[in-house]
Amino acid sequence: MEYDLLGWPPDGPKLRLDHERFSYAGKFVMTNTGKAVARTDDGRLVAAVAFNEDRTDADTLWLRYVTVDRDRRGEGIGPALCRLVRDRALERGYERLRIAVNNPFAYEALYRTGFVYTGETTGIAELILEYPMPDDPDTATWTDRERYLAGLAEYRDRDLSEAEERFLAERRDGEPPGVDPSDE
Repeated sequence: MEYDLLGWPPDGPKLRLDHERFSYAGKFVMTNTGKAVARTDDGRLVAAVAFNEDRTDADTLWLRYVTVDRDRRGEGIGPALCRLVRDRALERGYERLRIAVNNPFAYEALYRTGFVYTGETTGIAELILEYPMPDDPDTATWTDRERYLAGLAEYRDRDLSEAEERFLAERRDGEPPGVDPSDE
């Protein structure tokens, strides 16, 4: 697998993704966001991330959209691509990265890359995760486990698929996933 950061905002490239294989495909044609991609050894695009600076905080980079080919989900490609963007953003001088996630699978995947739940949600009920650990007095007393479980609890009252319900049930009293060993 090849991971590549194609450009930074506001001069990111246009990506034309197949809407039947990729969620959010239409969001990747915008050129005002940076882009990173994952490709197979034969050059087939299997994942993409779009990102941009926070409008009010130049030290913060938002991962806006993460998409993985429907046939390749669950293989760790999305988290690996997010790690690439995270590491390059830190090298570039960003102090923090944020992402808003709308499902427990994405929540878990980002936790594996070191992002943690901030205790915040967006206006459209996405949970906000941040890297590194947020410095927020309202959540500073949470243990890692409490922080992780609080985020999962946010999803439990939602209209979920059977797969999401099973996923949450398996993690009801669990521990946060470990950060991928490639991060150490």
